[in-house]
Amino acid sequence: MPKAWSSKDERQYENIKQTQQQRGKNKEQAKEIAAATVNKQRRQEGRTPNKTTQGTGNPNSNLEERTKNELYNRAKELDIRGRSNMSKSELVSAIRKHS
Repeated sequence: MPKAWSSKDERQYENIKQTQQQRGKNKEQAKEIAAATVNKQRRQEGRTPNKTTQGTGNPNSNLEERTKNELYNRAKELDIRGRSNMSKSELVSAIRKHS
């Protein structure tokens, strides 16, 4: 368990871990599920930052400066087909053609 967790987070972790073991998960799987669940809750509450962006990047920046994930999200907004199989440069080209 990470040190930044509150006592509530630790109790939730232990409870989820125990429940998962009762449902037949092995100890390692139960630990992973419990940690992921607690961390997801912390992200949703804003107590820990997201590791990946959920946005489309700064609209004032060049497309090449954005991450592939940001470009993918923008392509999704534009409903560009085949985006999941595209490289970063292909996403940039597709977004430019769409605009």
